[in-house]
Amino acid sequence: MKNTLLLATVCSSMLFFSCDNKVKEDKVETAKVEKTDAFDYNVTQFEDIKILRYQIPGWENLTLKEQKLVYYLTQAGLAGRDIMWDQNYRHNLEIRTALEKIYTTYNGDKSSDDWNNFESYMKRVWFANGIHHHYSNDKMKPAFSAEYLNTLLSATGATLEGEAFDVLFNDKDSKKVNQAKGVDNVKMSAVNFYGPNVGNADVEKFYKAKKSPNPDKPLSFGLNSQLVKENGVLKERVYKSGGLYGSAIDEIVKWLEKAQGVAENQAQGDALGLLIKYYNTGDLQTWDDYNVAWTAATEGNIDYINSFIEVYNDPLGYRGSYETIVQIKDFDMSQKMAVLSENAQWFEDNSPLMDEHKKKNVVGVTYKVVNVAGEAGDASPSTPIGVNLPNANWIRASVGSKSVSLGNVINAYNNAGSSGRLKEFVNSEEEYELEKEYGQLGDKLHTALHEVIGHASGQLNPGVGETKETLKNYASTLEEGRADLVGLYYLYNPKLQELGLVEDWKKVGTAAYDGYIRNGLMTQLIRLNLGDEVEEAHMRNRQWVSAWAFEKGQKDNVIEKINKDGKTSFKINDYEKLHDLFGELLRETQRIKSEGDYAAVEALVEGYGVKVDQKLHAEILERNKQFTSAPYSGFVNPVLTPQMDDNDEITGFEVVQPESFEAQMLMYSKNYSNLPIKN
Repeated sequence: MKNTLLLATVCSSMLFFSCDNKVKEDKVETAKVEKTDAFDYNVTQFEDIKILRYQIPGWENLTLKEQKLVYYLTQAGLAGRDIMWDQNYRHNLEIRTALEKIYTTYNGDKSSDDWNNFESYMKRVWFANGIHHHYSNDKMKPAFSAEYLNTLLSATGATLEGEAFDVLFNDKDSKKVNQAKGVDNVKMSAVNFYGPNVGNADVEKFYKAKKSPNPDKPLSFGLNSQLVKENGVLKERVYKSGGLYGSAIDEIVKWLEKAQGVAENQAQGDALGLLIKYYNTGDLQTWDDYNVAWTAATEGNIDYINSFIEVYNDPLGYRGSYETIVQIKDFDMSQKMAVLSENAQWFEDNSPLMDEHKKKNVVGVTYKVVNVAGEAGDASPSTPIGVNLPNANWIRASVGSKSVSLGNVINAYNNAGSSGRLKEFVNSEEEYELEKEYGQLGDKLHTALHEVIGHASGQLNPGVGETKETLKNYASTLEEGRADLVGLYYLYNPKLQELGLVEDWKKVGTAAYDGYIRNGLMTQLIRLNLGDEVEEAHMRNRQWVSAWAFEKGQKDNVIEKINKDGKTSFKINDYEKLHDLFGELLRETQRIKSEGDYAAVEALVEGYGVKVDQKLHAEILERNKQFTSAPYSGFVNPVLTPQMDDNDEITGFEVVQPESFEAQMLMYSKNYSNLPIKN
């Protein structure tokens, strides 16, 4: 489970233009960037996207063996990069190949609006790992014509034909993930997890018939496969060596074997061995064995996430997207924040949950602040800021989980922007000053509480199935909202000060509540086009949490909607009562999950999390026009360049930053294209 950052509400960056470097395919330059206080976090901006860079604090303190481990793990991650592209849409690799050939070889007029629009579209496709927007899931329409694209294809010898060409300009496959009510979500989603003639009923029937050997330890059926229908019969194409995506998986395994050879300890090496076995066999029991071993392997300075993990891109929540994050422990911050995991049982015991829904023994919750050393797949270029894994409820209950906050990524976000947009949408100067002083700490604590306490909290009633089965297309947004509510409930609590995490719990909690309501009811809407409904799981959960609290508190004027000089804002009048409302909603969301109450989650999400106040939305978009900062951000990754001796042995590494976003994307395509364009 991952926690994402709505950058627009935390900080808003100034406009940065790219140098528009033209990079030849056969030579990708990198520029060394020293780690200094004057580090420039901004790379470029285009359309609604801003590209940042991050540093790797602590790299120089690692041993050479540890640096090799990081390098091999990042290479393993990049080896599977194209899996994510193909998972996102069946024509993505074919489209990218054609567009990149045009981008690198076209020698015609590059001063025209058409060419500028082509370049912009190329960058958007790179950022989204495909032709659908990374957040809204809408297909991105080119601002150039089909005729112009044909001209570019003819001029460069690139090939793009048939449906792969037509889909760029027609209305087919318009949504990567369609979570709308009352439609066949599988058939209406373009994501490449299912065959074109597979629908909701097929999926539900297929997996209902599957039984785990141990019902108390249900296997993650569907996690690592594509479900297709051949001659009317449903079958899975499993992601494994020799199976679907086998050529890329073999490259992943090659690098993981190198990583295993320099593992920091036996437990870490054994976990890597099980991950290798899982990739080779596709066996879901091995996946569970790996997750148990990985969760228990808590010693060492290096950790990683690698495989088919998060299910947000599956409209029914079965299939995992390929993702990797390589992490170096932030020793100082991890020591400070470990206090949360050490007190996890206190938080559970003192939560507003029904007693039967509380865990009697919260086990194995480990929390670390880490520094990212490399990301790929579903984590790049757009990255989470916090991750809590594994996702299987039974493993979390019996073995525990690992929660990490990506410290250097959060630091880059916080240092890359200005505060203009914040000042526009706050209710008062007092709210603005409080956010400036306590907002970052509140965000950091909310992420920690969300991941460590939130996702580890609560338990299912005996006999209730996994949430993807009971709550279906609402499972992801319910779980993220539930974890958010745990964080919100405890953010406004003197316990945080008692534990030494804050100096003034009330001011931190006040700033955090202001920011959450401001975001959930207003500022996150800058990410939507006027007339759109909310579809992304995290955006939905922030809206239904905020809108529910606003409505339920109207009797006591807990949150007041104010319009002054034509500008809307929301003012919290009673933080104590809002705290109680968050507790009441937390109790209900846990009941819904514990009991598998589909009717209740449908009413909650559809009633509060989907519809948008169009008048308010239009106002927010108009007010936001004055700001040139893009609402979405992502990152280029530092490149770890090995230094070799005369015997081709690695003697050290140089950490370099890509010269540009375009340079990194082309380098990745050149060095890590391990799949055919059709799979």
